[in-house]
Amino acid sequence: MASTTAFYTALSGMTVHARKLDVIGNNIANVNTTAYKQTRLNLENRFSRDLSPGTAPLDTMGGTNPYQVGLGVGISGTQKKFTVGTISPTGNPRDLAIDGDGFFIVERDGDRFYTRNGAFALDADATLVTVNGETVQGYGVDSDYNVVEGTLGEISIPLGELQIAEATEEVDLAGNLNAGGDEASAGSVTRLLATSTTGYKDLSGDFATSSTKLTSLADPNTGAALFTAGQTIRLDGATRGGATVPTAELTVGAGTKVSDFLSFLNTSLGIHDTSTANPDGSFPGATIDSATGVITVVGNTGTAATIEIDESDIKTIDSDGALVDLPFVTSNDSASVGESDRSGMIVYDSLGNSVEVSVVFTLVSKDTTGTTWRYDLFSPDNEGSGQYLSSGTVQFDSIGELVTNDPISVSVSRSGTGATSPLTFTMLLSGTNGRMTALTDTPSRFSPVFRDGVPTGTLEQFAVNDDGTIVGAFDNGVTRTLGQIPVARFINNLGLLDRGGSLFSEGVNSGSASIEIPGEGAAGPLVSGALELSNVDLGQEFIDLILTSTGYSASSRVIQTTDQLMQQLLVIGR
Repeated sequence: MASTTAFYTALSGMTVHARKLDVIGNNIANVNTTAYKQTRLNLENRFSRDLSPGTAPLDTMGGTNPYQVGLGVGISGTQKKFTVGTISPTGNPRDLAIDGDGFFIVERDGDRFYTRNGAFALDADATLVTVNGETVQGYGVDSDYNVVEGTLGEISIPLGELQIAEATEEVDLAGNLNAGGDEASAGSVTRLLATSTTGYKDLSGDFATSSTKLTSLADPNTGAALFTAGQTIRLDGATRGGATVPTAELTVGAGTKVSDFLSFLNTSLGIHDTSTANPDGSFPGATIDSATGVITVVGNTGTAATIEIDESDIKTIDSDGALVDLPFVTSNDSASVGESDRSGMIVYDSLGNSVEVSVVFTLVSKDTTGTTWRYDLFSPDNEGSGQYLSSGTVQFDSIGELVTNDPISVSVSRSGTGATSPLTFTMLLSGTNGRMTALTDTPSRFSPVFRDGVPTGTLEQFAVNDDGTIVGAFDNGVTRTLGQIPVARFINNLGLLDRGGSLFSEGVNSGSASIEIPGEGAAGPLVSGALELSNVDLGQEFIDLILTSTGYSASSRVIQTTDQLMQQLLVIGR
């Protein structure tokens, strides 16, 4: 007799095969979805009706097996295949793929989700987001661009907006100083006169002294006052060691004295007081002879300290900026003596302003133990303090090597610039980038071979390393860390809840998220400029599609056959 059980058994077969067709169709539909994970529907047989439990073997006869009739099929659940899909390059640095286990962490309206889809972009606030607007979570950096781990937050990459500048902290010099040169013995001598042969007098006819007011100096041609209050004395074009001295100005006031002008010359020309006389007995600096009214400018020793002033280098300018006179007749009597060399460098303050600094080495003495050199530091950007910075000595032994490699501290005033003042950095004469020697070689040559610090630069582009570190490239050639993208790992990926939009959330059976650095431990490294493709195997899906269709058709045939038998039974009953 036909059984209605067959109806329900076959119906269960049609139902589960229809659900399996749903799963297969979803897989095929997502064959090109970024980072989609193939889903499998798992089937299980329903419990059976026990018609006989079977019997055990006896002494005189054998045992029998259970007599059971199955009651159809059911769905035990679905499983996602979390194998890594093919990593496909895109060339877009914002695209990221995880080559192994892990998920990107994103947030939407305060809710946290996890995704394998790394098709990211920057929004109007320069925040890294998904294509649907969820914000990518990561670690930020401190003021020194070191990653600060522990607290997740939004990742900002302000292209075209972020600017940086870093002050110089170290400069390394390398080269050779000619130990065979002449020892420093004399400074250059330049005289400033009223005429080619006479010095200056005051309006009363007496020779000028350091205490004479500038407004009391007599013009040798007219006898009138050489300067009047409100005028400016401009030094422009003088040289020191062949290099042009920065333009400097002194405003003449009613009480401005010759001594003020002498100090102005010392400061502007970079002449520094060595506290001792030059070897020839002269003292560096500008002085006036009260017996003759002649101003004499004595330079420091060393050829790189030779001062030359032409008549046109000192001008009198009125309040309107017009040239009034060339008040001095100059005579460059002699040059400085001593092996010497000068090298310039550009360093940077905290705002990224370029600061010019030059260093001069002069041979002071030499004997059987080696040579002693004086270094002099100058900067035309030493705000409000003159170009001279500091001096000191270094010693080289008899084979031309440094006796000590103590760092030389350099300090430049940046008062009034808005930058941190003073700008301080160290200068090394021997290091990994090169070293200074003192061997016999003509001429002396040295130069800076390393300098840190950078001028102002704007963020132009960025890239992500395999450990998730975001590196920004600035248009001044500097690269800096902007943040880091970690990944989340779960004990059981299959326990995650699929929320659509390529997003997952924690499930009761997934375990809690473990935040890890990409490439460390079991977490997969990141691949920049690439996306993970779907891991759907179309070949297998088509096979499953055929099998599912066959199973569905076969189940429907069972229903047809059972229906036919039922119809025959009803005919008999009539």
